[in-house]
Amino acid sequence: MGAGKWIGGVLGFITGGPLGALAGYALGSLFEHGLNEVNRQDTGKQERNSSEGQRNSFMFSLLVLASYIIKADGKVMHSEMELVRRFLRQNFGLGAMTQGEQILLKLFEEQKRVGVLQYRSVIQDSCQQIRNSMMYEQRLQLLNFLVMIAQADGQVPAEELTALKEVTYHLGLSADELDQMLNLRSGASSASSLDDAYRVLGISPSATNDEVKSAYRKMALKHHPDKVAALGEDVRRAAEKKFQEINDAKERIFKARGL
Repeated sequence: MGAGKWIGGVLGFITGGPLGALAGYALGSLFEHGLNEVNRQDTGKQERNSSEGQRNSFMFSLLVLASYIIKADGKVMHSEMELVRRFLRQNFGLGAMTQGEQILLKLFEEQKRVGVLQYRSVIQDSCQQIRNSMMYEQRLQLLNFLVMIAQADGQVPAEELTALKEVTYHLGLSADELDQMLNLRSGASSASSLDDAYRVLGISPSATNDEVKSAYRKMALKHHPDKVAALGEDVRRAAEKKFQEINDAKERIFKARGL
């Protein structure tokens, strides 16, 4: 099964710029066929494919940025690829695992071909293209997936953390938002997990009850799965996991305060 069965032929805003160049390399004729298909479609058909284009642009952007995070230390470990396979399989299905891996391998080849510094520049430009084309809430979810990939083996190496911070900045997101994602601990019950819960909501343990409630409302609004519903059911379903973790953090704080 070709990569286009998952990414699709219609790639939304990825018709030019650095992401378009990477798509042309990683998807080859599939990408060109997709553009030709879009050009031949009537207006009604293009409108029906709008959501597919958004979803596929999001998924390809995820793989591009993941290729940078994974290889931040200059090498691709078997364990890293295994965690990405697991992430794709659990969140998007078996087909995504196989086809996403194929695309990642092509992106690794391109990174090796152009060199680390040039690829870093491409990633920064790609982030700018994403920032100009993707809604804030969708960029938040994109970053959340990157954090999930980085954390899948139980730790985030210093080089990957640096790359995450760099991508966060160029996506137009804040260091606090990245820190909140890094501190999500679903189902934790130790004393330290309460501190994590406060960091998830972006507040300190000294916050008032009203400040806690306000912080939770803001987080819940920003990360509600409905905010990314346009990207497809698989993305929305995966987003529900983070939303549940935010609710879990709120419940730990409320319980500790007797609210």
